[in-house]
Amino acid sequence: MPTTDGSKTLVTLQGKKTAIIVCWLLGNGSLLAWNSMLTIEDYYEYLFPHYHPVRVLTLIYQPFALGTVAILAYNEAKINTRRRNLTGYTLFFISSLLVLILDLATSGKGGIGTFIGICSISCSFGVADAFVQGGMVGDLSFMCPEFIQSFLAGLAASGALSSGLRLITKAIFNNSKDGFRKGAMLFFGISAFSELLCVLLYAFIFPKLTIVKYYRSKAASEGSKTVAADLAAGGIHTQPSLDEEDPKQLERLSNKQLFFQNIDYAVDIFLIYVLTLSIFPGFISEDTGSHNLGSWYILVLIASYNVWDLIARYIPLIKCLTLTSRKGLMNATLSRFLFIPAFYFTAKYGDQGWMIMLTSLLGLTNGYLTVCVLTAAPKGYKGPEQNALGNLLVLCLLGGLFAGVTLDWLWRIGKPW
Repeated sequence: MPTTDGSKTLVTLQGKKTAIIVCWLLGNGSLLAWNSMLTIEDYYEYLFPHYHPVRVLTLIYQPFALGTVAILAYNEAKINTRRRNLTGYTLFFISSLLVLILDLATSGKGGIGTFIGICSISCSFGVADAFVQGGMVGDLSFMCPEFIQSFLAGLAASGALSSGLRLITKAIFNNSKDGFRKGAMLFFGISAFSELLCVLLYAFIFPKLTIVKYYRSKAASEGSKTVAADLAAGGIHTQPSLDEEDPKQLERLSNKQLFFQNIDYAVDIFLIYVLTLSIFPGFISEDTGSHNLGSWYILVLIASYNVWDLIARYIPLIKCLTLTSRKGLMNATLSRFLFIPAFYFTAKYGDQGWMIMLTSLLGLTNGYLTVCVLTAAPKGYKGPEQNALGNLLVLCLLGGLFAGVTLDWLWRIGKPW
């Protein structure tokens, strides 16, 4: 990054550190509400024992996320990124409040009406996820790799945080009357606050950071039309001028060209999440049997996955441990399908220690490969192309999620419904 004096260099470095922290918080807010809904699965299993809430809520969530992100990815070059991300975080905030309002309105009672209401809120979480994940990954793809790594770590941290809180609330409220409900209310109160914080951070803090303004100005000089509102919010009211007589400055690869040039990365991210979601959280929650940990067993499994997923997303910061080979990434992705027979036989014959270890490895490989793919793929392109590629990879990621939660139902074959 060009600088004119030592003081400007210092300001830039400080801006980078602040941006990394903000990216982590924005990533955390991107999935905290949804992870909270998944983590209180024991509450929903108690309210809706015959509806398979964990599997149904996940299955309903994914089509809305996938359909919305497909539309947004197709039109990404024309979309106001600032408005898109703020819309997503605001929708997360409103939906989190609606979970609380619905629970209060029904006095914590189950029934088909309440379940339909929860499913509707799950749909809105899916739409919000599509707005935020595609928008943020696209936005950060033309900035430094540390930003996208921090955002992805924040995504994983939301799962680890929600799991940790769930263990604490279970310990506190487990023996109290209506303890499930108190824990759930606390969860979504925290989620609503977190989403409101993300709205404020993205609206007033992130666009004003020196390093963020630099990358957005650079993207605008390369032909990006999606950053105009963010530049204005950062105090830059005119985009860098383009030389319209230089066709190379205005040219960019189409989405189709970008997709086929990076089809191996697209397949990687798709298969990573097909495998993960075909096991977690549905199989983990319903098909691993009963063990000595009793009602704590599923919570420990979910926490194990989330904690190792978070840890793994920091491993690529150590350059010698980062997997950058395209062939290596594909081989590592395909080798994860060995988890399917491993989980099957462990659930049937193994004890809880082996299942906890397998679940931890599932989270470890998921987090590590996700960061390796999403930080390696956008390199070597101009700003608008990196933004477009980030959106395409998120589309593939959500496509993998949808395929995974659909395939997860295959574990139910031969079992009572």
